[in-house]
Amino acid sequence: MKMFMLKAFLLACIMFICVLTGMQLANKGIHDMKGFEDPKFKSAFTIKENDNGKVETAILGNDVSSHDLEKKREQLEKLETFNLFTSMGKKLADGIGIGVEKSLEFITNKENQ
Repeated sequence: MKMFMLKAFLLACIMFICVLTGMQLANKGIHDMKGFEDPKFKSAFTIKENDNGKVETAILGNDVSSHDLEKKREQLEKLETFNLFTSMGKKLADGIGIGVEKSLEFITNKENQ
């Protein structure tokens, strides 16, 4: 099971990298077809160093920083939403567990008599 999950994760990562590469190549192709630089077209993935020496990253034209990722992580930790399917699944699992437990008790009591 661990190997399957590892392979699936690696496959998803490779596919994500291929999609970004394809978007970058398509962008370059559009630039080549037009024959001139258009400031409206942005690269799919850019990394550049600013004057302070910090590295700036942009994905699909949106700036990404470690502070943004920390804020999103904190928001997800604070977010406590009610998930209907999770609660239904827990109740169903509890009900099945109790049902199996009762039926096993009934069977063992029948055998002992």
